[in-house]
Amino acid sequence: MQLEKSTMLDSDRAIWKGLTLTNRAAKHIQHLSSQDPNIKGLQIDVKSSGCAGLSYSMNLVTTSSQDDLIFSHHGACLFVPLHAMPYIDGTEVDYVHVGLNQIFKFNNPRAQHACGCGESFGVE
Repeated sequence: MQLEKSTMLDSDRAIWKGLTLTNRAAKHIQHLSSQDPNIKGLQIDVKSSGCAGLSYSMNLVTTSSQDDLIFSHHGACLFVPLHAMPYIDGTEVDYVHVGLNQIFKFNNPRAQHACGCGESFGVE
């Protein structure tokens, strides 16, 4: 995984580990990007939601923000807003088959607990 912007915050001088994409996740992001030449990749963010406190938010990116960190793997780009890094730093993003469905799966080492349905997570 290649970091394309600085990963240091001036306020606390934290150095981020970054996010990684599995080959399956990179391939699916490339597929989504190939549907429209304006799509640059996928953004992963967090929002307050669910019984555990936070949930992942995903959007296709056509214009990136200056606050986005950009991680790439095999030509697939993952955009992460700087404000989300304390919650998802070190996360591996995978694309898996669950029954008849295919979904992005987040292996987040910072997640301390999750709700029963698996839709939200919390950090301490």
